[in-house]
Amino acid sequence: MHIILIANYKPDKQESMERFTQMLYRGFIASGITTEIWYPAVFFGRAISDANTGVGKWLGYADKWILYPVVLRIKQLKRGKKKTDKFHICDHSNAPYLAHLPALQSSITCHDVLAIRGAFGYADAYCTASRFGKILQKWILKNLTKARKIATVSELTLKQLVQLNNGQHSKIQKWQVIPNAFNDHFEPLTDEMIIPILQKWSIPFDKPFILHVGSALPRKNRILLLNMVNALGPRWDGNICFAGQPMDTVLRTHANTLGLENRIVEVIKPAAQVLLALYSRCEAFVFPSYSEGFGWPVIEAQACATPVLASNIEPMPEVSGGAAIHLHPDDALGFANALLSLKNIETRNRYIQMGLENTKRFEPQIMINAYLNLLIFSEPIN
Repeated sequence: MHIILIANYKPDKQESMERFTQMLYRGFIASGITTEIWYPAVFFGRAISDANTGVGKWLGYADKWILYPVVLRIKQLKRGKKKTDKFHICDHSNAPYLAHLPALQSSITCHDVLAIRGAFGYADAYCTASRFGKILQKWILKNLTKARKIATVSELTLKQLVQLNNGQHSKIQKWQVIPNAFNDHFEPLTDEMIIPILQKWSIPFDKPFILHVGSALPRKNRILLLNMVNALGPRWDGNICFAGQPMDTVLRTHANTLGLENRIVEVIKPAAQVLLALYSRCEAFVFPSYSEGFGWPVIEAQACATPVLASNIEPMPEVSGGAAIHLHPDDALGFANALLSLKNIETRNRYIQMGLENTKRFEPQIMINAYLNLLIFSEPIN
């Protein structure tokens, strides 16, 4: 048996997808399965520094959608048609490659259908699409729904995918939920390890802070943390830490309007150890997203023994296992009162312990075993 993982186009710099691909690769190798990774060839994109904007995006499209399908077929011809080869596309955005792979030997991971739903006009996806983007996403969906085997990362994603496919999939298809696993090691750090890290980022060790980890996309709803702290008023004098992408102009303007500009700390693209320190030390991790495919930060915070306050929109409750306080993502006062409730030691410890228990569901080997079962042992009904 030989597994070939189809990874993402490297100039796109999709770090989370690369981590996912490497996690599958390591897991399959450790399970004794011969595995290799095929990356889309970079030819036209060699001359660009940014594959996500302007001319760079179109050169990237030429590499991905014109050149690489040809390369895929040539590489298979060179290998010969081997029934023992299993092809797995690691990112659903590359679903068009399925047309160039043997259907009975191929599978794909669907991480979310946010962009696809955005292309169809679903406002709750919080993903807008350009005219060309709509064409691209509909093309991706057309190929994705033809897949014999699909692993979706959450029940919500599977449900939404089926809905996009007119509420059904055929008997010859095997679509199932395989939740993401941790793509790194997450555990609480000691104070001795945390202090120098916080000092480097000018974060007072003795002052409480709430934490958000992620991008500046509107669907991440970072503004809720500002409104939450504003609703707390004099009842809480801590800070807000945004880790990930820098704040955008809208968020900065709102912070200034509320007089919170001096209570915000930004940690841009934190390294792994820095992220562990932030998770371990924050008073609560706040994740009020409007839409997600999975929501890795929820379980990362739980693994660092931190209570989580999150949106009540799926898949956040699914991922948290009910071990978080879930509220409507616009309920700033509700989030504020939830934070205050964690001052009760029994309440705080209960959510911490439930969170730690929940994270056991996301051990990497559990995910790897499920993928091996999908790729190798389970066959769709013919």
